[in-house]
Amino acid sequence: MGVVNGLNTKDEHTLSFNLVRYALLILLCLFTQLSYGAERTLTILNWSEYLDPELVQLFEQKYQVKVSEVYYGSDEQRSDILLQNNAYGYDLILSSGVDLQSYINRGWVAELEKEKLSFLEQLNPKWRDAFPGASQFAIPYFWGTVGIVYRHDLLKEPITHWKQLYQPSAELQGKLGMIDEPRDLIGMGLKSLGYSVNSEVNSELSEVEQVLQSQKSKVNSYIYMTLDEHSPIISGEILASMIYSGDALMVKEHSEDLTFVLPEEGGAIWVDYLTIGAKAKEPELAYAFLNFINQAEHAAQLAQYVYYATPNLAAEKLLPEEFLNDKVIYPDAESLQNSEFYKPLPAKVQRKRNIISINILP
Repeated sequence: MGVVNGLNTKDEHTLSFNLVRYALLILLCLFTQLSYGAERTLTILNWSEYLDPELVQLFEQKYQVKVSEVYYGSDEQRSDILLQNNAYGYDLILSSGVDLQSYINRGWVAELEKEKLSFLEQLNPKWRDAFPGASQFAIPYFWGTVGIVYRHDLLKEPITHWKQLYQPSAELQGKLGMIDEPRDLIGMGLKSLGYSVNSEVNSELSEVEQVLQSQKSKVNSYIYMTLDEHSPIISGEILASMIYSGDALMVKEHSEDLTFVLPEEGGAIWVDYLTIGAKAKEPELAYAFLNFINQAEHAAQLAQYVYYATPNLAAEKLLPEEFLNDKVIYPDAESLQNSEFYKPLPAKVQRKRNIISINILP
């Protein structure tokens, strides 16, 4: 057996083998790290069931990325989530129009780089400019109303007024569903009394608090009801509930015994906006996603998935007449006559409303 530089041939072969093995292991580790590094994730703060999974999958496949959604259950909860880490890491933030200016002031959303957006001319100017700062910082996503859904087969009288929900008859007591969203709970309560949803009058707020306290024992649940075949309004556990317009149509898929009404006093008109997070990890991916979902065919598909009115005029041209003529989705001017947009309120008034909601909501 030969010896070379103090190593016999067997040792030399072993050393060579080990060197090759270690080199392969290093290459494998580097490849793994590169692979993980290449897996980009778009993080969206959003309501649940507010994106079509099919479109999300198409986007993931096209860009070879992962879409991760963080869900909130109310406007207040969304703000709490953003406060926890000062909005760090959210690439897209779904904001209500009324909260948008606050998010801008807090530095949570970035001003839009409009040259990166290919669809702006397709958007209805009415919704682009519906709230302060919207046209500079946000893309309108959907708009709709707050109304009432009820079981017309189990109630003696049709529901046409908010008062019927807030001061319910005997047949509705214990069968009411409300929303644990203070703005809607108090706002529609004010409507039931003939006041503005944006009332700043202390006596009117005290009056609505009394109404809510009286109603509380007659409410079945303040948790936003599920929209599937197990929904409490399908089973009859709830006979009438406050609800967002498109959600009423979603739950109606499971029963023809449901009617949605925008009460005669009017309701709230809301607009949801998509914004780029000021502390986004993947801002370019966020712009790509906005362009993707605003392609006319994608925006039309998304509208039909969520049953809400799209602000995308090019998408509207692709929607079926039945969808466009549905007054739940696209209420006419007469139906909207008494409805209002929410407005930001002075801090003193907001504190009063916060106290009311704390005293009412479980």
